[in-house]
Amino acid sequence: MGLVLTEEQNLLKESARDYLKENASIALLRQLRDDNDENRFSSSVWKSMTEMGWSGLIIPEEFGGMGFEYVGMGQVLEETGRSLTASPLLSTALTTATLINLAGNQDQKEKYLTAIAEGTIVSLASEDSSHHDPSKVKLSATSKGEGYILSGKKNYVLDGQVADHYIVSARTSEEEKSEKGISLFIIPASAAGITKTNATLMDSRVYAHISFDNVEVSAEHLLGELDKGYKPLQKTLDIATIGLSAELLGIIQESFERTISYLKERRQFDRIIGSFQALQHRAAHMYCEIEICKSLVIKALQGIDEDSFMLPALASMAKAKCSKVAQLVTNEGVQMFGGIGMTDDEDIGLYLKRSRVAMELYGNYNYHLDRFAKLNAY
Repeated sequence: MGLVLTEEQNLLKESARDYLKENASIALLRQLRDDNDENRFSSSVWKSMTEMGWSGLIIPEEFGGMGFEYVGMGQVLEETGRSLTASPLLSTALTTATLINLAGNQDQKEKYLTAIAEGTIVSLASEDSSHHDPSKVKLSATSKGEGYILSGKKNYVLDGQVADHYIVSARTSEEEKSEKGISLFIIPASAAGITKTNATLMDSRVYAHISFDNVEVSAEHLLGELDKGYKPLQKTLDIATIGLSAELLGIIQESFERTISYLKERRQFDRIIGSFQALQHRAAHMYCEIEICKSLVIKALQGIDEDSFMLPALASMAKAKCSKVAQLVTNEGVQMFGGIGMTDDEDIGLYLKRSRVAMELYGNYNYHLDRFAKLNAY
């Protein structure tokens, strides 16, 4: 398949760009930050996204979604990267919707996927430590009668502060660091024994640390088969990683375009600084790296739709490359803007901050470089 978008995908991308430019600009991000908004995303924007069908973009039509392909979802996420729009699109519309569709039974799909398509927020709680490692699950789920008792902690849960439900990875058997013996549970955020502590990171977004203190759930809250939750969880994380790579691509492109625009207008020594050959060489290098990222991201998104056996490698390849290029382009952007680039007067620093957090989510450059090597028997 060619690394190009269809007419329908291009139309979706253009409409997303137009909407976000009008309704979710960086001015909104600044307002939410300066007002110390508890959610750090606009409820009205999320409602509009739901009404436009974005929350159900990849959900099958039988469950109230649009049944669109992941390449299309990637274009929307790319535009949220360009505008630095915070919303539950990544955490819910992509990640947990995918996991429920992969692991859930018919009743669970009808209940939760329909709710997500209507705007309900469901967050994935899978990180037990500060470093990404989905197989290292410490949170335990012990059987009690026909149900289970969950005890432990989960860190850096995206939109966990406002989620209506959590999908939790728990250890039901085997050792602490093992792909075996991991089960998934979908639990109401209001369940007794759940407490959450909010943390605001450098991108001004809120993440939740969640404690489960003897949380009792029934067997119907088990998502998928007992002790067999790792496979759908890892596939979901690969898909989420690709979605995050698409967002990083949007950040990269917007940062680059803003930097080039500045080089064309800033004067130094009576000359436009974009005429300096050293800066032209640096800009050319960034351009070439960005073109590689574009190809990798669209190939990875196509890999999801094709259910490619190379999906793990494509996910790690896209995330590693986009992380590296995001670091390069945002660093260069701040440097080329000069001293003002270090201040809050310019937006370029906001792109750098968001990129740094996105680079760490679902595994950083080193994690995915190592994983890619192992997948290729190095």
